[in-house]
Amino acid sequence: MTSAATVPTTSLNKFEKFKAEKDGLAVKAEIDHFAKIGWEAMDETDRIHRLKWLGIFFRPVTPGKFMMRLRLPSGVITSPQMRTLAGIIAQYGEDGSADITTRQNLQLRGIRIEDIPDIFQKMHQVGLTSIQSGMDNVRNITGSPVAGIDAHELMDTRELIQQVQDMITNHGEGNPEFSNLPRKFNIAIGGCPDNSIHAEINDIAFVPAYQDETKQTFGFNVLVGGFFSAKRCEAAIPLNAWVTPDRVVEICRAILTVYRDHGLRANRQKSRLMWLIDELGLDTFRARVQAQLSYTLATAAPKDEINWDKRDHLGVYPQKQPGLNYVGLHIPVGKLLAPDMFTLARLAEVYGRGEMRLTVEQNLIIPHVPTENLEPLLQEPCLQKFSVNPGALVKGLVSCTGAEFCNFALIETKNRALALIQELEAEVTLTRPVRIHWTGCPNSCGQPQVADIGLMGTKVRKDGKMQEGVDIYTGGKVGKDAHLGTCTTPGVACVDLKSVLLDMLVNQFGAIGK
Repeated sequence: MTSAATVPTTSLNKFEKFKAEKDGLAVKAEIDHFAKIGWEAMDETDRIHRLKWLGIFFRPVTPGKFMMRLRLPSGVITSPQMRTLAGIIAQYGEDGSADITTRQNLQLRGIRIEDIPDIFQKMHQVGLTSIQSGMDNVRNITGSPVAGIDAHELMDTRELIQQVQDMITNHGEGNPEFSNLPRKFNIAIGGCPDNSIHAEINDIAFVPAYQDETKQTFGFNVLVGGFFSAKRCEAAIPLNAWVTPDRVVEICRAILTVYRDHGLRANRQKSRLMWLIDELGLDTFRARVQAQLSYTLATAAPKDEINWDKRDHLGVYPQKQPGLNYVGLHIPVGKLLAPDMFTLARLAEVYGRGEMRLTVEQNLIIPHVPTENLEPLLQEPCLQKFSVNPGALVKGLVSCTGAEFCNFALIETKNRALALIQELEAEVTLTRPVRIHWTGCPNSCGQPQVADIGLMGTKVRKDGKMQEGVDIYTGGKVGKDAHLGTCTTPGVACVDLKSVLLDMLVNQFGAIGK
């Protein structure tokens, strides 16, 4: 086992040095003390960095009001859990809100440090955790949002994803074995034919594949190294490995171990998994993973089962269980207030079985709705706000947090994105879906590289003054044959963006002026 205390400190960046001084998980034992002394009296490194190991993020733009990032494997959340989270943010009034993230997760805003012990207790009572959800840890593990209910799925991956999370986090208690990676790490496991997990942007992705053409033995082809960063973006590449479901946990452990022990730590801009693969070469990297395994890796299956375009899951769809349906609700840019969360928890209980699913498009699904309950559910006032049939542009809109809460963001995103989409929808009619993603900075939390049109925040000079602007990305493709887009129009001032997007929608995407 390698922990912060055993990593050599020579030629390390400042992050590696403070991890070597004290493992991030150590602050778990100090949280009651932090609550008593308050955020201003805390050690600065504990406050700004180590709290992230518990999923608690200091926000310099809203000092004293922290963000909390949960872990919701596969994006599954129950009504009691949603109600608990709503109650937590409700106490903070206008400061309290929640965001659905692009990793099927929830982030809570407005949290105060003095309330953290009580919040953790409430979360524990309903089976929620935020452990190891920030900094140099494995992020929320994503899967199909309709796992277990999709008639076309090849495997229900929910239990498998939970097993991987339990291995990484020691069943939510915190696991020092994997709390000191060189950098953040993303894992996705897909069991459906439409690549709903965005396999190409994960450090490890498991893509459904049969071992041979007879389709007798199901498993996964393994992809590695996909990531976004300010300096580099790369799609995941094949490891030339195929594994059965019962071996997924072990190979995740093996890859994480190789990354932990050999990943680059001197330059933080070159610390993601793909940089290690580049340095070792893919064959050597695979050999080091093989050395960690109790079985011999099979070579990749000749083809995978990703043969559909990606679904957005908005609307009403029959489940594979007779008489049941799932209902996909559009949550504009993923933003939820406490009353919304209480209402959604109630709808899931009254019309379904008290369960909801979050999607990487920042939307929400209510599954297990009997056919006789569909009409009364669709008549609920809440569905005026969270539509099952949103406008053609707004349904494909994704946005990161932006400058309202994030100190890394160079521009405001969510409010601007919604306002601009409404203006565009008033002027054009689409002839095909167009996905527009906003991200406030080059860290790419809004994933502009996977969009039809991606907008990355930047600063531009216009009329002799620095203004908020965007670099425009195009060419991203999701689903079958997914690939990343590239920057095609840099430095567009936000005040000019409407006319630029109108021109793109008409001339590149076939939109028709109204």
